[in-house]
Amino acid sequence: MSLLLSIVMPAYNEEEVIEVVVKQWTDLLARQFPADDTRLIVVNDGSRDKTGAILDAIKPRYPKLMVVHQPNGGHGNAVVNGYRQAVALDSQYVFQTDSDDQFIAEDFSKLWNLRDQSPFILGYREERYDAPARLVITRILRFSIAAIYGTYIMDSNIPFRLIRGSFLKKLLAQLPTPTPFAPNIFLAVMAKKAGFNTFDVPITHKERQTGTVSILKWKLLKVCMQSFRELAQFRFDLGSKVKALRKPEPVAA
Repeated sequence: MSLLLSIVMPAYNEEEVIEVVVKQWTDLLARQFPADDTRLIVVNDGSRDKTGAILDAIKPRYPKLMVVHQPNGGHGNAVVNGYRQAVALDSQYVFQTDSDDQFIAEDFSKLWNLRDQSPFILGYREERYDAPARLVITRILRFSIAAIYGTYIMDSNIPFRLIRGSFLKKLLAQLPTPTPFAPNIFLAVMAKKAGFNTFDVPITHKERQTGTVSILKWKLLKVCMQSFRELAQFRFDLGSKVKALRKPEPVAA
């Protein structure tokens, strides 16, 4: 059965909030899409707390919930796994968000209402509430992308994006291997360089109240250097990869 929409959500050590977030997004799916053609795919990235057990326990109460367990591979690896699950389900649209309760489910409509205008739509955190280390990473990556690719993307790694399923399948085929640290950045760069309007829709970002921050201060330099190196290396392959994406996408019915 093909699906109209799959929401992809990686989760790591979110036992305090995971059920609340699942309820928020499954409630939204039930309200906006009453037919049984949507799924919330939560990828448990080897959580060390009770996140996985909670997801398994609540699954019978949420028919639209699909739980995928994997060994810990990092946020990017979990996101790509979720994308591949959504593509395998023949999802017409794929939306990605995070499980840390820092976003408002109702903002989804801002991107959904633009779905016929682009196969790749990004939100951006108009006012961002994150640890200083994460803010520094975002600024460095933003200027790195501009310097390396000549492309300015407001919030290239934001976990609030809507992608047409057929286009996502082509993007995943062009994603470098092994999976880069921040694959969403590569997908955004490819979509932008292929000439698509990513829109950069302003959305609400909330301060994190629970869980653990996966990137600590001591990892900041390592993360920045790794991301910059991956982006610089990818520049040499970008031309051929973008060429495969430039075939016009059909407008979904």
